[in-house]
Amino acid sequence: MSNEVEFLSFLLEEYAEAKHTTAPETLKVWDSTVLSNGWTLTDYIMGKYFIYHMEAIENAFKDIDHLLATGEPLY
Repeated sequence: MSNEVEFLSFLLEEYAEAKHTTAPETLKVWDSTVLSNGWTLTDYIMGKYFIYHMEAIENAFKDIDHLLATGEPLY
């Protein structure tokens, strides 16, 4: 498993727990959310691996929440 996939799994589990839902439900939302650039949220998160894995996980959560609300990144 690549570092990116391993981190995505970790982030997915942590985000789902913080939002009081399940990882499969969260992944459904991420996979079905298409951002303004045409990417799914899941693809976008994978592309942000090098930033998200170095920062506090709360920063990733804030960015994800903003992406879900607006389709645009917070940072």
